[in-house]
Amino acid sequence: MSEGDISEPLRGGSVQGMARILPFPAAPKQVSFNRAELQAILNLYGRMVAAGEWRDYAIDFTPDKAVFSIFRRTSELPLYRIEKDPKFAKRQGAYSVVVSTGLILKRGHDLDRVLRVLDKPKVVSN
Repeated sequence: MSEGDISEPLRGGSVQGMARILPFPAAPKQVSFNRAELQAILNLYGRMVAAGEWRDYAIDFTPDKAVFSIFRRTSELPLYRIEKDPKFAKRQGAYSVVVSTGLILKRGHDLDRVLRVLDKPKVVSN
């Protein structure tokens, strides 16, 4: 006898006493960064950490948008937020870089182009 078999037959032939199997509730939908998007963001983050500009980050996933927050110090407000908001995908673009004051520095459809606003080349003088 296997685990799924019933050891004794149902009495009365009715299905009143049987338990119903309910499906497992689906996880709520969340917006997230895919592997390529996260790779582009972390490449920029790594360069800026090596340059001593940034020190910490946080990632938040909500039903509305995904946010990668960049901090100079852990206890401060984020310097920048890289946001992915699908509701703007057809209009202005799903990706945006937002400063701590709420000003949107750049918005667009291509993440690499949007991230260029943060990857400023340094001018070195002799």
